[in-house]
Amino acid sequence: MMITTLLFDLDGTLIDTNALIIASFTHTLKKHTKKDYTKEEILPFIGPPLIESLTSIDPSQAEAMMDTYREHNIGEHETYVKAYPTVVDTIKRLHELGYKLAIVTTKMTDTARLGLEITGLTPYFDVIIGLNEVDHAKPHPEPVLKALDALGETPIHALMVGDNSHDIEAGQNAGTKTAGVSWTIKGKDFLASFKPDYMLEELKDLLAILEVDSCDKQNDLK
Repeated sequence: MMITTLLFDLDGTLIDTNALIIASFTHTLKKHTKKDYTKEEILPFIGPPLIESLTSIDPSQAEAMMDTYREHNIGEHETYVKAYPTVVDTIKRLHELGYKLAIVTTKMTDTARLGLEITGLTPYFDVIIGLNEVDHAKPHPEPVLKALDALGETPIHALMVGDNSHDIEAGQNAGTKTAGVSWTIKGKDFLASFKPDYMLEELKDLLAILEVDSCDKQNDLK
C-alpha cells in the first residue's frame, strides 16, 4: 500500500535535543534532590511524558520539578537544538512532493513549535500533536490517530518515524507502518528489538523507501 502520510516524533528523531534534555534533567534533579545523576541514570527518563518521569523520581516534587525543567529547557533551546543531518532537506523535499506531514510528540505543543522554528522546519508541518492535545500519550495510539484525523488520512497509508520504543509501539498500535532511526540515544539494537518495518541510517533514506524519484509517484501525490 502506498505511503502518502508521514508522522514524526520530534526530539531525537528530527532535532537533536539529547544534550539539552540531559542538561535539563541534570539541572532539575540536582536542584530538587541534591543528587548528581549520571547520563546512564537519566536515559530511561527520555521518551515518556515529562511528568511521568519526574513522578517516578519523587511524586511530591513532580510538579515543581516540571516547572524547573521547562524553565531551563526553553531558556537553553537556542544554545543546544539543531536538526540532524539530512533532516531539513528531506522534509522540504517530501513537502514539495505533496506528502502529508505531522509531528507526534510527548512535548507540549508550544515547546515543539519552538524546536521547529529554531531548526527551520516550521513551514513543513501544519499538524503538531503535543502532549497537551491528547488524553493518552504514546505508546497509546491516540496521538497517532489524532494526527491522521487532522490530516484526513488513515493508518493504512501512513508511516510513523521515531527514535524510541514509544514511537514504534504507538504506530503499531494505531496500524501504521513504522520506521526507527539508528541515531537513537538508546541504541539501534534497542530500537530494532521492537521490530519497526524500517530502520533509517539517516533521514534521507526515506526517499529511497518511498521511491520519490519515480515520476509516477510524484504525479500521484500532486
